[in-house]
Amino acid sequence: MTAPNTPACPFHAAEFSTERLDMDPKYDELRRTEPLARVTMPYGGDAWMVTRHEDARTVLADPRFSRAAAAGRDIPRSTPLPDQQNASLLSLDPPEHSRLRRLVTKAFTHRRVSAMRPRVQEIVDGMVDRMTGAGSPADVVSAVAWPLPLTVICEILGIPAEDHGLFRDWIDRSVALSADDPQTIKEADEALFAYISGLVAQRRARPTDDLMGQLVVARDEGDKLTELELVVFGVNLLIAGQETTANELGNFLYVLLSRPERWQALAADPALIPTAVEELLRYTPLEASVGGLGFPRVALEDVELGGRTVRAGDTVVVPNASANRDASVFDRPDDLVLSRQRNQHLTFGHGAHHCLGAQLARLELQVALGTLVRRLPSLRLAVPADEVTWKANRMMRGVEALPVTW
Repeated sequence: MTAPNTPACPFHAAEFSTERLDMDPKYDELRRTEPLARVTMPYGGDAWMVTRHEDARTVLADPRFSRAAAAGRDIPRSTPLPDQQNASLLSLDPPEHSRLRRLVTKAFTHRRVSAMRPRVQEIVDGMVDRMTGAGSPADVVSAVAWPLPLTVICEILGIPAEDHGLFRDWIDRSVALSADDPQTIKEADEALFAYISGLVAQRRARPTDDLMGQLVVARDEGDKLTELELVVFGVNLLIAGQETTANELGNFLYVLLSRPERWQALAADPALIPTAVEELLRYTPLEASVGGLGFPRVALEDVELGGRTVRAGDTVVVPNASANRDASVFDRPDDLVLSRQRNQHLTFGHGAHHCLGAQLARLELQVALGTLVRRLPSLRLAVPADEVTWKANRMMRGVEALPVTW
């Protein structure tokens, strides 16, 4: 049920933006006046929204706020279809979540990811070679931002290069917020599921050392996960490894190039790249198009939060992008400070569900930005910033194309 005077979420940032990724001022208002607020979600009714950093950390880490209790239920949410992935790492609580996460943690440790740097550098160099070889102007999204994370995650999973092109349409439809015919979303999910199921069958017939091969062994010989968990694992790793980083890289480039002095600062001091990536992660609201609400959680018992009581069964949403602008944690929170130190952003989440691929995303973003800054220090937009096109109807905000010249 919707309460009177409950604000509709997502808020409409485009009405206020000077940059296409600006945060709606409603978040700042709520942090100051109503840090735990009732909002009306696009589907399913009202939920609690936390907007401050401290409360966000609590909800993300406290086991009294459950992801598993949200799976498969028609609860308040951003997406048209309820989350049905009961076997997903994203929709489980410990200890089931911990059991699955342990199976792939080794593939994404800092040491293992660092060892991938030469290969990621090789991939980026090849993409930039092809882009510059074709001449300017060029679309850096289709040339680098989209294919880079897809290539990397497919190599980790062991998906052959000739199949990479299959996934763009499937993933694009799978992450849609709505559709004239919701069946199109369902069909995309089914296509991804069928492909990964086929990959599992191939690994059984011809074992490999890639991540999917290792998961098949864990399923067949170790009995450490079910068949459904195995396939859902593969689908989630593919989507998460592609969609998020691709949008982040495109958005970061827009943020830097729409204010040329920002790009010039990095070009003048490439040593800033690691801190710049962390600051761009904090500053850029990836999920601004849906309020940055992430995955909803359900309170398992009454919890005091932000001076109010969340009742057992209530849905709580956490806009990490709002927590990342909390002035009690970040000095000059609405400014992009490329040299910012001790950056406690929550873009990768917190607690048990902290992003499994955070180190991989950091590596890809650092290598891509570092390579472009080094090789194309004069990179600039080939169109006015307000003419850049944006994806519509997606869970994540992202540029559709980013024409550049150099």
